Parts: sequence; C-alpha cells; structure tokens
Amino acid sequence: MTLLPSGATRDASTLLTARSLRAFADGFVSVLLPAYLIRLGFSGFQVGAIATATLAGSAALTLLVGMVAHRFSRRRLLVQATILMALTGVGFAFVHQFWPLMVIAFVGTLNPSAGDVSVILPLEQSLLPQTVPDQQRTSLFARYSFVASLAGAAGALSSAIPALVAAHRPSIELGAMEAMFLLYGALGIVACFLYRTLSSAVELPPGNEASSALGKSRRRVYALAALFSIDAFGGGFIVQSLLALWLFNRFHLSLEATGSIFFWTGILSGLSYLAAASIARRYGLIRTMVFTHLPSNILLVLVPLMPSLPLALGLLLARSALSQMDVPTRTSYVMAVVSPAERPAAASVTAVPRSLAASASPLLAGYLLGLTTFGWPLLLAGVLKGAYDILLLTMFAQVRPPEEAAKG
Repeated sequence: MTLLPSGATRDASTLLTARSLRAFADGFVSVLLPAYLIRLGFSGFQVGAIATATLAGSAALTLLVGMVAHRFSRRRLLVQATILMALTGVGFAFVHQFWPLMVIAFVGTLNPSAGDVSVILPLEQSLLPQTVPDQQRTSLFARYSFVASLAGAAGALSSAIPALVAAHRPSIELGAMEAMFLLYGALGIVACFLYRTLSSAVELPPGNEASSALGKSRRRVYALAALFSIDAFGGGFIVQSLLALWLFNRFHLSLEATGSIFFWTGILSGLSYLAAASIARRYGLIRTMVFTHLPSNILLVLVPLMPSLPLALGLLLARSALSQMDVPTRTSYVMAVVSPAERPAAASVTAVPRSLAASASPLLAGYLLGLTTFGWPLLLAGVLKGAYDILLLTMFAQVRPPEEAAKG
C-alpha cells in the first residue's frame, strides 16, 4: 500500500506532510501542558481552565474563518494560521502568569487534545477532496488521519525529553519544557512554508464560488453539527492533557511512562484509520462510524472501574484500537454530502460546535479530578459519546454519499 491512494495529486502529499508536522507538535504539547502548568504552580482547576480557553478560542476562530473562507484564498488562510501557531509557541514559552496565559490560550492554536481542534484542520479538510477522485476520498482521509496519529504518537513519546534532561540537570527542567514550546512554534513556521507551495488547483475554479457560506445543505450540516457536539462534549472530559492528569493522580505515573502510553494508543489509533477505509467500502460510512465507535465507548466506561493499572491500561489500549475509526469516515461523509463550494463552511460549522462543546467539559473534568481520583470524567465521556452513536445511526443511516448511492 502506497501512502497516497491512486489519483492523488502532489498537493495531497503536501497537505499530509504539513498535517504530520502539526500532529507531532500537538502530540508533545498535549502531554507536556499539564506538567508544565503544574510546574508553574497552577492548580488542577487552572489547568482545566486553560484547556477550556484553548478549545473555546479555537472554536471562535474556526467559525469566523469558515464563514468567510469562500471569499478568500484558502492557501493564504492556511499560511496566516500557521504564523499564529508560531506565535502561540513563543507565548507559552515566555509567559508564566495565569491570566496572560489564558489570553494566549484563547487566541492561539495550542491543542490540549490528542486530536486537532485548531482552525487549520477544517481548512485542510476542505482542500483534500479536490486532490483525489471521489472513490478514493475516504482512503485519502484515512491516510491523512493515519499520518497524524503516528506523528502525534511520536510527539507524545518525545514529551519525555524534558524529564530525561532534568534527570541529569534538575535545575534546567523548566527551561527544557519552554524549549519544547519553542519547537512547537518552529514547526508552525515549517508548515507555513509547505502551505505556500500548494498549487492553484486547491482553490475553487472560477464560477464555482458560493454566494454564501452554506446553501442547500444548511439543514443537513446543522443537524450533523448538533450530533457532533454531543460526541465532542463527551470527548472534552478526556482530552489527552486531562487523561494524563488522571493517570498522574490515580496511578502516580511518571511523565515518561504517560508519554509511552500515549505513544502506543496513538499507534493503535493510526492503524485503525487504515482499517476504517476498507470497512467503509463494504458497510458504508455511517455504519462504520457507529459500529466501531459504540464498543469503544463501552470500554471507556469500564476504565475507571478497574482496580489496577494493568487492567485500566488494557482497556485504554483496546479502546484506542476502535475509538478513532469514525474520524476519517466522519470527515469524508461531511465532505461528500455537501457541494465543493460549501466544504470550507461545512468543515468549520461541524467543527465549531465540537470545539465549543468540548471547551466546556475540561473545566468540569478538572474540577472532578480535584475532588476524587475515581475517574468520573471517563465515565461521563463514555455515556455521552455512546448516546451520540445511537442518534447518528437513527438520523443519517439513509443519507448516503455519492459513491454509496451509485452502488444502489
């Protein structure tokens, strides 16, 4: 199997490369963030508040860009977003006060989760279908998610670098953490140069521009956005930074061990993306989304009930092999059931409620983790995400993308 599906253009390769760089940066930042903030003297509640600010700010910026993207060059928007990524890394490296960090978190691109929630993601997603034939769209999104997962896993593993440095020179631990945030910013600059090489083919051809962000697909997109927000609200309880905090508190894991765990969950998630494309070709996008996601949420509900670390980790690893199969299939589905001109807005409108919903739950999760080590956030996440699966199947099982409708 080649990295790119047949018929994909050079622009597809560029987008996947940029995505992998950003995922690597998100991987180490999401694990380092709680340890870094605690090292600065912040409480669990403050860590949750900063995580909430990052998600809320990303949601606001994504909505704004999605509503105006049909009027501007998408390449230019990507370049500007990566400049903001670079500035975010610099800000977190040099600012140590709570309220200024809240502001930087809100206006910046920092990601406390294993998945991307930045404004860059929907812009990339709207361009990918134009770099490959319809029949290969889901396969391309699977590879897009796959490279991001592997890069994110490597990033999570590299989060142990400050601890390894501190083992030899404890006095420079904070400086090593700050250097990782500077690396985050530097990777944003590299991604910026990659986006500048995209060809004009990723832009809409003349005469295909939309007069408004969303047209005939508005009701469908809004319904999907409402459902996705339920899933995201549940997911916000277990963003990687807070899941790391739970592992720190419940089982007293080191930063190195936690990074290794997220490395392997990332590897399993990445392999599942590739399986999702094959399953979707046989059973359809919606069925693939639901019948892989629902069992993973049952496993998540069981995690906090486990009496020992090996059992809890076993369930987390099993869940990671199933929980992300809906990511490439969900994105492919949204891009398939709207017109090309509506894709930037559809990607943003379905992403924003997810970010808004996800931005509320980390604050509550941080509060709950401050009260007990039981793992209520994991339990709540599993129940809410399971409800989403059932609603999605009920409402959209009969709304099929073009390649499935063509099969009859």
